[in-house]
Amino acid sequence: MSFARYPSLQDRVVFITGGGSGIGAALVEAFVGQGASVAFVDILEAESKALIERLGKSVKQPLFIPCDLLDIAALGAAIEEVRKRLGPIGVLVNNAGNDTRQEVDEVTEAAWDRTMGLNLKHQFFAAQAVHPQMRELGAGSIINFSSIAWMAAAARMSPYATAKAAIVGMTNSLAREFGTDNIRVNAIAPGAVITERQRRLWISESDLKAIVARQCLHRVLLADEIARTALFLASADSAMITKQCIIVDGGLR
Repeated sequence: MSFARYPSLQDRVVFITGGGSGIGAALVEAFVGQGASVAFVDILEAESKALIERLGKSVKQPLFIPCDLLDIAALGAAIEEVRKRLGPIGVLVNNAGNDTRQEVDEVTEAAWDRTMGLNLKHQFFAAQAVHPQMRELGAGSIINFSSIAWMAAAARMSPYATAKAAIVGMTNSLAREFGTDNIRVNAIAPGAVITERQRRLWISESDLKAIVARQCLHRVLLADEIARTALFLASADSAMITKQCIIVDGGLR
């Protein structure tokens, strides 16, 4: 099956957080496939370098910058490095997150703060940092990653769900703040995307069968589906779409 090509993404500078594995790797591959100039940050250096190697020499290779997103100064420095090396960033994809499970009684203040840092805080400061670059370009698209976890009252995920709900509120506010600069801000709320990490840590084969049975569309939701949604929201084809949260869950919720 063939999918859409977006001429407006050709040579567009795209910055992706958490691009080394899972949904992030699918995002990197999808934007590279559109001819975009892709830069991504991740703490997983081996996986990120393996991704670049897998993409091969026949495409415009992405730029990988190692970065711990809990370090906001390092994130800002990475964004500035991309501007210097590739040009102003026109698309920001705030993908990085961590969905660690924990009982409510086990959540410490440090664990709460870490969850907010890994899932929420860096998204705001990345948007703040790219704002001047997009204003320079006269347009831009920011895509934040939420989750259906907060809508579905997922168990053992209270801090994570809180952060993901807050992302929708942040998205709405930033869409209003940045709209006068022709910068669109939207969110994607993925459902049960089955990545290698999910299989390894959380989802057994019986769990997977139960999830697929609960969806309206009875097939496994993969990272590529999320990436294709991000391509549309990043492209000029969605030029009048902003302040939205797009749910991609196969009808699970």
